[in-house]
Amino acid sequence: MKNQDPVKNTLAVILAGGSGTRLQPLTDWCAKPAIPFGGKFRTIDFTLSNCLHSEIRKICILTQYKSHSLNQHIQRGWSFLQQELGEFVELIPAQQRVKCQWYQGTADALFQNLDIFQARRPEYVLVLAGDHVYTMDYGDMIRQHVASGADLTVGCVEVPVAEASAFGVMGVDADNAIVEFVEKPMVPRPLPGRGNHALASMGIYVFNTEFLYRQLVADALDDASTHDFGHDIIPSLIGNARVHAYPFRDARTGRPGYWRDVGTLDSYYESNLELCKVTPALNLYDRDWPIWTCQEQLPPAKFVFDDDGRRGMALDSLVSAGCIVSGTRVKTSVLFNNVHAQSCSDLEECIVLDNAVIGRNCRIRRAIIDTGCHIPPGSVIGYDAEDDARRFTVSPKGVVLVTQEMLSRVAVEEQLARLSSAVSAPTRVTAFFLLTGGSSSVADASGRSDIDGDSAW
Repeated sequence: MKNQDPVKNTLAVILAGGSGTRLQPLTDWCAKPAIPFGGKFRTIDFTLSNCLHSEIRKICILTQYKSHSLNQHIQRGWSFLQQELGEFVELIPAQQRVKCQWYQGTADALFQNLDIFQARRPEYVLVLAGDHVYTMDYGDMIRQHVASGADLTVGCVEVPVAEASAFGVMGVDADNAIVEFVEKPMVPRPLPGRGNHALASMGIYVFNTEFLYRQLVADALDDASTHDFGHDIIPSLIGNARVHAYPFRDARTGRPGYWRDVGTLDSYYESNLELCKVTPALNLYDRDWPIWTCQEQLPPAKFVFDDDGRRGMALDSLVSAGCIVSGTRVKTSVLFNNVHAQSCSDLEECIVLDNAVIGRNCRIRRAIIDTGCHIPPGSVIGYDAEDDARRFTVSPKGVVLVTQEMLSRVAVEEQLARLSSAVSAPTRVTAFFLLTGGSSSVADASGRSDIDGDSAW
């Protein structure tokens, strides 16, 4: 006998293989869903937490690009479901199961694992992205999907027209049936009566299982397809199947719900910094909807020194476990785990990721400091746009991204510059190899390397 609640017969499939090219170099060493967010979480934690709160306990995660840190995070933090009760969070790496190719698109990722899904025998398949930040009860969407008799339901949210070109944009009728769908249009069509907003796809889909399987097989046989849900499958279904929209709204206010695609440096930076507001749109302190994650055992944050010019303090900021703010002023910033800010420095509007060290007498503003960075004493970042662009990555809105590889390169260049006026070219080559330990590349303390010795010249 079938379970009366369709949520219990739903398999969630989380797409977590994206490289996040718009976030590079922040994603040079990990997949986009593994990017840290909000002081202690990874972006995929929001999607997984939504599943658990929605009573969805059958979850497959499809991985591909540089998935090691993501795999570790899932294994350490999400292995508590009861398998004997049919609950699971299963990591499925790209395996070239049906053809000698890696995933060619979001639809192809599901097609290549079709036999795994069929073995689970779900009645509905919920397709999710692992790199968006929001809180949502998927159960409401699934129940509406069943009640409407749709073959496919697409989660959607209102976004400003100026931002809508980054998403699939749809038009709906009075019954929320989708009558038009265009993926990433150059000129998005605004909502009737709301000229400044468009209805954008959230990348959340509820499919009737057999209907989904038929579409995946047909798409795989189409040589002209890019094998993507947004580009190919959904547009092809408009007018040929029952495709409905599910407008995502805040259950308490009735307004469009909080949803962020943190796929660019600017959106990532702004979404993190929004959390520092007195009443942020995303409430991480909601005890009725906690966000689960892998909890490292760390001591509380610590603030030391109370002298003029050397006062450890944080204002309008999030400071995570293991941090030591030693005589540094922190304002409107997010410090992730184990950040150590040394004396007489000033951080303003900064995102500082795990295990970073800020040296003494630094001035840093509007910057993202990557995991494990050691900022040299006396560094000034975010105050000189031309100098920042020469040394680091600067976003279109002027946010400075600093990685350890960049710091290593800058250190070598500065040392070579000091030598260049006093020594000959052959001696400079010798000095370069001495400075890099006799290696042809510059690597950080973790052994990572991406700067070729020859190209550094």
